[in-house]
Amino acid sequence: MASLPNYDPRLVRAALAMNDNLLHEAEPLLRALLKENPFDVRAIRLFAELAGRIGRYVDAENLLRRAIELAPEFTAARANLALVLYRTNRATEALEELARVTVEDPENTGTLNLQAAAYGRIGEFDEALALYAQVLRETPNQPKVWMSYGHMLKTVGKLAEGIAAYRRALEIQPGLGEVWWSLANLKTVKFSGADIVAMQAALASETISPEDRWHLDFALGKAHEDRAEAQTAFAHYAAGNSLRKKRLPYKADDTTAAVDRTIAAATPELFTRFAGVGCPAPDPIFVLGMPRAGSTLVEQILASHSLVEGTSELPDIALLARSVEDYPASLAALDPQTLQNLGAQYLERTRVQRHTARPLFIDKLPNNWMHVPFIRLILPNAKIIDARRHPLSCCFSNFKQHFARGQGFTYSLQDLGAYYSDYVRLMAHVDRVLPGYVHRVIYERMVDDTDAEVRALLAACGLPFEPACLAFHETERAVRTPSSEQVRRPIYREGTEGWKAFEPWLGPLEIALGDVLATYPEVPAALR
Repeated sequence: MASLPNYDPRLVRAALAMNDNLLHEAEPLLRALLKENPFDVRAIRLFAELAGRIGRYVDAENLLRRAIELAPEFTAARANLALVLYRTNRATEALEELARVTVEDPENTGTLNLQAAAYGRIGEFDEALALYAQVLRETPNQPKVWMSYGHMLKTVGKLAEGIAAYRRALEIQPGLGEVWWSLANLKTVKFSGADIVAMQAALASETISPEDRWHLDFALGKAHEDRAEAQTAFAHYAAGNSLRKKRLPYKADDTTAAVDRTIAAATPELFTRFAGVGCPAPDPIFVLGMPRAGSTLVEQILASHSLVEGTSELPDIALLARSVEDYPASLAALDPQTLQNLGAQYLERTRVQRHTARPLFIDKLPNNWMHVPFIRLILPNAKIIDARRHPLSCCFSNFKQHFARGQGFTYSLQDLGAYYSDYVRLMAHVDRVLPGYVHRVIYERMVDDTDAEVRALLAACGLPFEPACLAFHETERAVRTPSSEQVRRPIYREGTEGWKAFEPWLGPLEIALGDVLATYPEVPAALR
């Protein structure tokens, strides 16, 4: 076993540079250290952290596993590995590493906090809440832990306690923008005049971080929208989006190209050739489409049925798709056994999210629309529900929503319009090559005639009607999306019209949508 080396001054300088987010200064120092001594596990760990900071999680994981191989008792590296596993949606593996870390360092509240988050990720909410409570008993003045505790309380429907946890975080750190946004994101909290003054004061601070700034802008946008001050609200939404977009590498052309490749691969001949192939299990119901299009509402309706379990937005389909070399062009070259194995892998990977004996479960990751042809090949008996909402209503709802991770297309009106159009284009292709395969729920129709739409939805899933599906807002279950509080009350019409006050500023979005907007809810003739 390698022992931990003495600190080199360059390692200290690299660590200080990373603390100041000066990654370009830290990298050459670390490279020089590792060139001289490839077995310096502290330098390896720090280099792994640098890789993680720029999103190179595969590199980070490989480096951390190398450090642990060289020094198995290097607890800090193991804790970093658990964080990488958590951030790459492998919460179960993260918990396995954390179990060892907590034995070696039982007093580390950061480890307990990550454990709690990982338990929440796999739906073990009681364990998560207990751990957060333990951390807060031991370190009661940690605002970000109070915030995480508030997130978990909100998820399980303990709204008043969640709000209290958020407010406690703000007592400790009034300028913590993410907490203000978390309150706004409940969609049910109306900010007071004092709240607005406090947010404006925080936003005016010269020392505020970019992350706090964009969270405050999104929260102030919501505060002014609630007061019917559309122009001021839009200015804050636009400022928050502009700042957030600068930190993200999203390119709309990449999405368009991905859709082009999927359409080229998803031919009628492909599905004819692989008819009857794949994993035959009927367990999954995929609810997909644009974010903020009503997918959480559809999930809540279905999860109110005695045969269906609601889980969450699961990352597994995209991860499996990425495991296929030269995806999606190579789909035609896969053999039947591989397709069946991929379907079986999906069921095994998602098993940790299932906590009841109900035979069916919901995966409601909206972005799975990009992989509908892949789903058909590996899970031919899965049901596909496409939740769709008016383009301006849906896209503007995304524009004023700050997402914790992913959804890089939502921070520009032009990108939103292009993304919505690409989504409609691919789903129209699926309708052509697999007619009747996708059941579409139009949000406005669900609002206008809930009974008929719910019955049609259940029929599409092969489910008998149950009255509980109409009383979905009474169903007690954890909801881990921005719409968590909205689906805990009856359907309301405001969600279809909130964008209209902002129409004077939505010109770039309208242009990007083009004919997709003009023909909604139908698709343009050129796509049929």
